Amino acid sequence: MEPGTDRSATVEPRDPMPDGYRRTLVRQIAQHAHSEIIGMQPEGEWIACAPSLRRKAILMAKVQDEAGHGLYLYAAAETLGTSRDDLLEALHTGRQKYSSIFNYPTLTWADVGAIGWLVDGAAIVNQVPLCRCSYGPYARAMVRICKEESFHQRQGFEILHTLSHGTPEQHAMAQDAVDRFWWPSLMMFGPPDADSPNTGQSMAWGIKRFTNDELRQRFVDIAVPQAEALGLTLPDPELRWDEERGHWHFGTPDFSELAEVVAGRGPLNAQRLAHRIRAHEDGAWVREAAAAHAAKRAARTPGQEPAA
Repeated sequence: MEPGTDRSATVEPRDPMPDGYRRTLVRQIAQHAHSEIIGMQPEGEWIACAPSLRRKAILMAKVQDEAGHGLYLYAAAETLGTSRDDLLEALHTGRQKYSSIFNYPTLTWADVGAIGWLVDGAAIVNQVPLCRCSYGPYARAMVRICKEESFHQRQGFEILHTLSHGTPEQHAMAQDAVDRFWWPSLMMFGPPDADSPNTGQSMAWGIKRFTNDELRQRFVDIAVPQAEALGLTLPDPELRWDEERGHWHFGTPDFSELAEVVAGRGPLNAQRLAHRIRAHEDGAWVREAAAAHAAKRAARTPGQEPAA
């Protein structure tokens, strides 16, 4: 099945597909997988500092979920003929990217709430349409990922709601977190459509279903009433309801900042990648042991019982 010829059908790994379609999928799925793995860091830093045992357990579960999402996505990319080792090597050498949002610091506990509400909320808006992506393994992985992300978004909302209805100091902490994460969250959808080199072809192939700007607008329309329910203010002086369009009008993000972060010059680009490389190297002995165990099992005579 030629990608894009039947938007109700899916392409499976053994189906013929254009080389460009395969390359685009590898790039997008790899970036998504890398983002899940790198994205464990900003919140993982707060596990030991969570304000209660309940908060600690919830955050640990969330970080574990993100690791699982990365594994689903690496497995989906492998069905396109690229190995996980190659994908990780491309990440570690800077040849493949991850979401710009994960290069910003988490300064307070409220940032964990802002990530859950805004970052995971933006991810849901972006990823739910991917459940209908034309490539079957990617679409199926996204179904479970989106279900889990919805819990993450609710967790973040609940953290911010608790803080914003607490002491004045807690409310100020929540507001500060939203002020810092609002614009980077809007940048998660990528550059404006006029400057996006891949959107048109990805939509023609059925990989994407909506443009960057359409998804960004949808996110703002959802976030504004939620901010009102939280009792928090979104840091955009241009924010207003456009009766004619039936959407919230919002200001333009600083896409020059997005370009700087994507180019590796964000607040924590170097630290995030260095931490990832160090963790990968520290885990080498586990991978080696697993490979040795698999090789031993493969060499065993059929029906032979393992040694006591």
